[in-house]
Amino acid sequence: MSKFLNDKYLSLERYVPGEQPQDKKYIKLNTNESPFPPSPKVIEGLNKEEKEKLCLYCDPECKGLKKALADLYGVKAENVFLSNGSDDILNFAFMVWGKDGAIFPDITYGFYTVFCDLHGVKYTQYPLKDDFSINADDYIGKKEFAVIANPNAPTGMTMEMSDIEKIVASNPDRVVLIDEAYVDFGGESALPLTEKYDNILVCQTFSKSRSLAGARLGFAIGNKALIEDLDLIKYSTNPYNVNRLTQKAGEYAVEENEYYVNNCKKIVENREYTQRELERLGFRVLDSKANFIFVKSDKISGGDLYTALKDRGVLVRHFTRERIKDYNRVTIGSREQMEKFIGCVTDILKGE
Repeated sequence: MSKFLNDKYLSLERYVPGEQPQDKKYIKLNTNESPFPPSPKVIEGLNKEEKEKLCLYCDPECKGLKKALADLYGVKAENVFLSNGSDDILNFAFMVWGKDGAIFPDITYGFYTVFCDLHGVKYTQYPLKDDFSINADDYIGKKEFAVIANPNAPTGMTMEMSDIEKIVASNPDRVVLIDEAYVDFGGESALPLTEKYDNILVCQTFSKSRSLAGARLGFAIGNKALIEDLDLIKYSTNPYNVNRLTQKAGEYAVEENEYYVNNCKKIVENREYTQRELERLGFRVLDSKANFIFVKSDKISGGDLYTALKDRGVLVRHFTRERIKDYNRVTIGSREQMEKFIGCVTDILKGE
């Protein structure tokens, strides 16, 4: 770091993204990307004509994409916020609603603590239960900004919608953010609650189910006043935060929604296949509704399995925290990728 860095940032612990090694070709099951390309219209639509418009600023209001999402989810455009990936939404949310502190699980998306530290937000982390589920009672009637990933990461487990509604209803003076990055793989969305309560924001992304991780596009739906809060920060920092090509890619993706729905079904099928095969090999596999599974074997440590798989050209995500150090998070890819993964795991357990 330079000698000019503001002292308040010296102690920041940065979020560590999944590794992206370039030394050889890997089967990447470590960053929860989609194994499928964007829909045909996305690929065809980002043509020469669209690229030639890059000399012009993009629409800061993202009007076309807002309308498309509003129509898809049955809300008004004023209830939709768009950003450069859902991480931007989370960043803004901790900034604007975290003045009295934040609460979230102790095992969840690692960026939550980073944003708290960045913005000086005091936070409390509630331990997951022994089965890795979230205890809804921990979040009832609290005075802090609440953030719940549903499905949770890295476990992939979900909360009942009735429990989420209890949390929202019990905290009328505080915002509850439901991070639904993985909801399209079998979870139940809290979007209907946004019509009933003015203190819930639902955040989703185009990175997972819509195959646009590299385009960086996220969106949130909630009460008009909450969207205005986020807009205040956006227009005070970077009003052009969703570029021209990403906006068009998002519009085309929404138009071809059925393509992505079918891809999600394939990923769910591959997830079920992978779970069956791992359980046959003696693994514990948590009940995931995401495009990944969280797995553990009594025959090999999580770290050793991660290393052995990497040596064979397969990347998974390993975490070193004491409670989950024997688990690995495995992204669900194509059937061919998952068959190769199972084959490698089988060989590793045999000592081959």
